[in-house]
Amino acid sequence: MHAKTDFPDGLARCGWVDTSAEYMAYHDAEWGRPEADDRALFEQLCLEGFQSGLSWRTILNKRDAFRRGFANFEPARLAAFGEKEVQALLADAGIVRHRGKIEAMINNAARALEMIETEGSLAAYFWRYEAPADAASTLGASSSDQSAALSKALKKLGWKFVGPTTVYAFMQSVGMVNDHSPDCHCHAVIEKKRKAFVRPAPQANRAPTA
Repeated sequence: MHAKTDFPDGLARCGWVDTSAEYMAYHDAEWGRPEADDRALFEQLCLEGFQSGLSWRTILNKRDAFRRGFANFEPARLAAFGEKEVQALLADAGIVRHRGKIEAMINNAARALEMIETEGSLAAYFWRYEAPADAASTLGASSSDQSAALSKALKKLGWKFVGPTTVYAFMQSVGMVNDHSPDCHCHAVIEKKRKAFVRPAPQANRAPTA
């Protein structure tokens, strides 16, 4: 997929980016940067789950409201949500009001806490599924062998709204794969960041669960 150049600053960007300042900023400063912070990883996976069936533009526009409503995606706080909080979220026009997805993210917060307990961190678990360096390019694909494997493993652990396509979008966004178009001005930047990125190590004395 070729990049586009019809942006106000003349830079080449991935074809999915529009010319709004917010979308360009997300593409340039966030999308594809390697991420190892557990809260940020959990937030991104939740938002990708909400994006299912919608456009990422819609989710990005609502991200601040999601953060306010979902306790800034801090797993310990979100996992404690009950029906009162669910009803408040269903009344919040600033987010995507889908009971199934809301309840799934509360469930996933509890599963995240379990994963942190058993694995040491979410990052250590998720990055285990990064594609090997010699893997065939998946640029333009909607899933990969790695996203399918991670999706299957998460579902087995009780996570919800984590299908292979959702998980692949998550992997793209947090830098587990560089899916910036080769002619996008960010592609080389991301390659450099991925090479310098220190992959999270599994916690000592903890055996892999997948």
